[in-house]
Amino acid sequence: MTEHPGNRIPALYLTASGPCPYLPGRRERKVFTHLLGQDAIALNDSLSEAGFRRSQSIAYRPACESCNACISVRIRAQEFAPSRNQKRIRARNADIVRIRTNGRATQEQFGILRGYLDSRHHDGGMANMTALDYVSMVEDSTVETELFEYRSGSDAGELLAVALTDKLTDALSMVYTFYDVTQADRSLGTFLILDHIAAAQARGLSHVYLGYWIENCRKMTYKARFQPLEALGKNGWRDFDPSASS
Repeated sequence: MTEHPGNRIPALYLTASGPCPYLPGRRERKVFTHLLGQDAIALNDSLSEAGFRRSQSIAYRPACESCNACISVRIRAQEFAPSRNQKRIRARNADIVRIRTNGRATQEQFGILRGYLDSRHHDGGMANMTALDYVSMVEDSTVETELFEYRSGSDAGELLAVALTDKLTDALSMVYTFYDVTQADRSLGTFLILDHIAAAQARGLSHVYLGYWIENCRKMTYKARFQPLEALGKNGWRDFDPSASS
C-alpha cells in the first residue's frame, strides 16, 4: 500500500461473518477503516490501490476466512480501445449528456435508483434502501467525490442514469452507478463505464477502478469485457483477461 501523508497507519476493524451476497452458501466478512480527518483523501487513494472500496466515510475490502473469490479490477484507461460492440453502444447513446451536479441527492435520482434496485438487485444488500439512506450514500463523503447525471439531449432532458465517482490522484473509482432499467436497448451499464474511461482519458488519468470481479457470479462477468484490465493479486496489479484461459 502506498504510504500517505503523516505516515499514519489506519486502525483496521473486522466485521462479523454474514451471508455472502454474491455466492450462495458462502460467508463473508470485511476489514474496514474510517476515512476521516485531513488524511482522508490520501488514505482513500492508497487504500483504493490496495483493493479497498469506499462506502460513505468507510473504506473496506473482503477478508473472508475460506474464500478469496473477490478480485479487485481496474481498467488501464489510456490503452483502452473499444470493441465493435462497445462502439455501437457508444454511438447508440450519442445523445446523452453527462452533467456534473452540485453533489446533492434528489428525489428524481432516487426514483431511478429504486427502479434499478427493484429490477436488478431486489435480493441484494441495498434492496431496502430508503431516500434517507440514499442521501447518506451520496452526500456523506470525506474525499473528492463527483456526482454525475446522464440526461437525454440536454441538461434539462430525461434523467437516464447516475454515477457516484471518486477522483483519485491518477484514477477514477466508480463507487456506484445506476440507471433507468426501462431503457434496455441503450445498454446503459456498459455506456457508463465507457464514459468513465473517456473521462479518464481526457483528464490524463491512468485507471478506472471497477470494484470486484467474481468468477462464478453472473452479475460480475461484464467487467472482463473492458480490456486491458488489471487484477490485484499477491504480487500486485497484473494483466487480467479471464477469457484468455477459457
